[in-house]
Amino acid sequence: MPHLPQKPAAGVSRRTVARATAAAGLAALFGAATGTATARAATRLGPRALDVSVPSAALGRSAPVRLILPSDFGARPEKKYPVLYLLHGAHDDYTSWTRETDIEAFTAGRDLIVAMPDAGPTGIPSAWRGGPDYETFQMTEVPALLARDYRASGVRAVAGVSTGGYGAMAHAARHPGAFTAAASYSGVLDTTAPGVPAIMDAIVARENLPAASLWGNPVFNLLTWRDFNPRARATGLRGTALYVSQGSGVGNGGDPLPGILESALWPSAQGFARTLALMGIPATTHFYGGGGHDWAHWKPEFTASWPILARALGVPE
Repeated sequence: MPHLPQKPAAGVSRRTVARATAAAGLAALFGAATGTATARAATRLGPRALDVSVPSAALGRSAPVRLILPSDFGARPEKKYPVLYLLHGAHDDYTSWTRETDIEAFTAGRDLIVAMPDAGPTGIPSAWRGGPDYETFQMTEVPALLARDYRASGVRAVAGVSTGGYGAMAHAARHPGAFTAAASYSGVLDTTAPGVPAIMDAIVARENLPAASLWGNPVFNLLTWRDFNPRARATGLRGTALYVSQGSGVGNGGDPLPGILESALWPSAQGFARTLALMGIPATTHFYGGGGHDWAHWKPEFTASWPILARALGVPE
């Protein structure tokens, strides 16, 4: 005869029992009560946040992904959750979104997983020429882990800043239907536009890597550059909800560098948007005067794009 669930003891509220159940579930997940490989690979950062080391054949090493789990994750072991992928920019890392924004507090009470995967020091999540394949890591290996160990559903959206904005649009374009929505904040959206190859080379060189180690020479290997170019692959974005924002960089006060970087990418973003319009692919765009290539401008852009991402993920705005 099956055991019937016991009633809570007198004086103990249902809310207390629910919290205890959730805590027990999270404890098991983080390794306090299990000895699984997944638990050993996870480092608990707080009630909902953890870092997971993902063994990657595509990278030839293990690489980190930071996760923010739903508030009720431990209490609802049968439930699957959509995933919002947030990609970091150049010369930063997978911790940037939790360091620079309130994404953990913002997503509290919303039934989704937030995944922030590593993209290496350049933040360019692509298949490098004869080197690491961050595209496979982010598009295949991390989703497989989330589906297997964290009950991720097949519903995904992606957003990123700077080179992460490139990654958001490149991933969505190169893998049609993989994401229900994609958002770019000051992203590199036309890698072959005038001046942009030099910017990409400079990003790579700043990390003491040979410029040609990304996609080769932009002239002699033009077909490879085009293959990884969001604008050239824009047809793959049809059916994906899109948000694109970019500042002109003109008149940005204080440190001039963020304004210079932003203005250098302005034509690329404009050309990308024109291509979408010519192809009849809907997109919400916000091109604004001034601004800089920094989090002070990316944070409000994420907030502005949230209704699009939320609807695509099926979670409350």
